[in-house]
Amino acid sequence: MRAVSKMLGACLVTSVVLVSAGCGNAAENSESNTSDPNSPITFTFFGADASPNWNNMQDAIGKKITEETGVTLNAEFDISSGGGNDRISLMAASGDYPDLIFPKGNLSRLVDAGAMIDLTDLIEEHAPNLKKIYGEQFNRLKYSNEDPSIYWIPTNGAIDQESFDATNGAAIQHRVVKELGYPEIKTLEDYENVLREYYKNNPTTDDGQPTIPLTLSADGWRRMITVTDPAVMATGGPGDGEYFINPDTYEAVLHYKRPEEKEYFRWLNKMYNEGLVDKDSFVQKDDQYKSKIASGRVLSVLDPLWGFSDAENALKSAGKDDMTYGFYPVTLNNSFQRKDFQNMGFDGYGIGITVNAEDPVRAIKFLDWLSSEEGQVLRNWGIEGEHYVVEDGVRKIPADIQERKNKDNSTFSKETGINLYTIFGAHYGDGVKDSTDNYYTTNYPEQIQEGYSDIEKETLKGYGITTWKELFPNGDEFPVREWGAAYNMPIPTDSGDYNVVYQKTQDIIQKRIAEAITSSPSAFEGIYDNMISELDKAGAVGMEQQYSEWIKDRVRLWTGKEVN
Repeated sequence: MRAVSKMLGACLVTSVVLVSAGCGNAAENSESNTSDPNSPITFTFFGADASPNWNNMQDAIGKKITEETGVTLNAEFDISSGGGNDRISLMAASGDYPDLIFPKGNLSRLVDAGAMIDLTDLIEEHAPNLKKIYGEQFNRLKYSNEDPSIYWIPTNGAIDQESFDATNGAAIQHRVVKELGYPEIKTLEDYENVLREYYKNNPTTDDGQPTIPLTLSADGWRRMITVTDPAVMATGGPGDGEYFINPDTYEAVLHYKRPEEKEYFRWLNKMYNEGLVDKDSFVQKDDQYKSKIASGRVLSVLDPLWGFSDAENALKSAGKDDMTYGFYPVTLNNSFQRKDFQNMGFDGYGIGITVNAEDPVRAIKFLDWLSSEEGQVLRNWGIEGEHYVVEDGVRKIPADIQERKNKDNSTFSKETGINLYTIFGAHYGDGVKDSTDNYYTTNYPEQIQEGYSDIEKETLKGYGITTWKELFPNGDEFPVREWGAAYNMPIPTDSGDYNVVYQKTQDIIQKRIAEAITSSPSAFEGIYDNMISELDKAGAVGMEQQYSEWIKDRVRLWTGKEVN
C-alpha cells in the first residue's frame, strides 16, 4: 500500500511541476520556474505547533530572508491542543496541501496519502548546506528500512547539540528558595517540604491572591508534559513519550506499568489531598494554567520552560523576576538519577515539501539557504548592527538588546524574528562554532549567564553554581540512546489496529490518572491497579509488542546493528 502511495505521490509531483513529463525523478523534472533564483515567490506553509509571535515575515529577520531568497511564506500554525491532527486529517482526505509542511507526529498519515515528495535527489542536486550539516546522520533522515525515502528534513532537533543549561525539572520560584535559605532540593520529599513550608508562611501573595503551591495542565496532550512525563523523569527514565524502552532489549512498555511510577503518582495523590496541588489542575484549560503562572501566585510547576515561557516572560515584563523560576533535578528518592542530559543522538520532527508545491527546487533551495552558515546566524542572532555587534572578531549582544530579550521577550521576538524560524532549516546545536570561531547559537555559558536576571544570579550563587545544569547529572554518565527520541518516531498508518488501541489507552490514561491523583488516599491503589488492567484489556500488550518492533527497526536502520 505504501509503495503504491509513494508512486502516486511521485507522479502527482511531476504532473504539477511539468505536465508534459512522465512519472520520473522529482529533482530532474521540477526545474525552477524562473531563471532568476531570487525572484519573488510565495510558499504556503502549515506548522503543527503554535507560533504566537509569528508576524507574517514582517519582522526584521523575515524581511531579510525575503530579500536574500525572494521567498515569502503564507504561513498557518496550529493553535489547538491537538498538534495539527485535525487539520492534517482534512488535508489527507481532500488532497489539499500547502507547499511546505511541518506535520509533527503526522508524517506517516501524509506519506500514506501520497502527499510528500521524496527529497533525496533534491538534496543531492540542490542542497549543499543540508548535505554538509546532516553528513553522517543521513541514515536518520530515511523513513524506514522498507522505504528509505527522505520525506522531511529534521529541523526541531539540532546537530551536535550540547546543552549548557537546564530547562526542565521541578521549576520553583526564586522567592521561595531565597526565603527558605536555598535548601537542598533533590527528592520529592525535599520538594514537597519546600512547597509546604513556604505556602504555610505565605498563603496569599502581597496583593491578596491565594498562593498556589503546584499547578498542572492536563488539557489534551499537555497532560503528557506536566502530569505524566515528570513521573518518568523522576524515576530515572529518559522521557520517551508514553513508553519506557529497555536499553538492553529495546522492549517497550507503557511507562505507567513501572512500579516506581506508581509511587510517583501516589505522591501526587498525597500532595493533592494535602492541598498542595491546585484543585483545578484537571479541569483548567492551558491558557488558564498560564494565566495563573503569569499572575505570580504559582510557586512551582512541573513543566519544561517551553511549556510556560510566555507566562514567565509576562512576569519579567511586569518586573516580577523573583516570581520566575529555577530548575531542580527532583527524583522519587536518592536511588534515581535524572537523564535530562542523556545524549539521544540526532533526532527531531521536520519540514517537508508536498506534491502540491509548484516549484520544489526553489523550495529546497530556500530551506538550504536557511541552513547555510549565513542563514543560521541570521535566524539565531538577528542582523548585525541591530541585534548584535562584532568586537575583535567576537559576536556580542549589546546590553540594551539583552535587556529587551530578558524583560520583553515576546515583543522582541515578534519585532526581530529571532527564534521564529528554527523549523525552516537544519541547524547546528548549542556549543558548535562557525567558520569565524563564534557560536552558531546564543546559548553558550557566557551568554546564558548574561541573560539571567539579578535575582536568578542571586539564586544560583546561593547554590554555589553558575548555571542550572550544574545541579543535574552529566550526560556522559549515560549511554547514547540508539533509537533517539522515540516520541519523534513516525507511526505507520497501515499498522493494523495499533492506532485504534493507542487511542483507547490514551483515553483510559487521561481519565484514570486524573481520577487516581484526585481520589482519597485509600482509593488510590485500587484505581491505579484497575487502570493497568483496563489498559491491558484494551490491547496494550499487543500494542507494546508492535512498538518494540518499530524501535528495533529504527535501531537497525540508524546503527546497522543486528537486533533480535
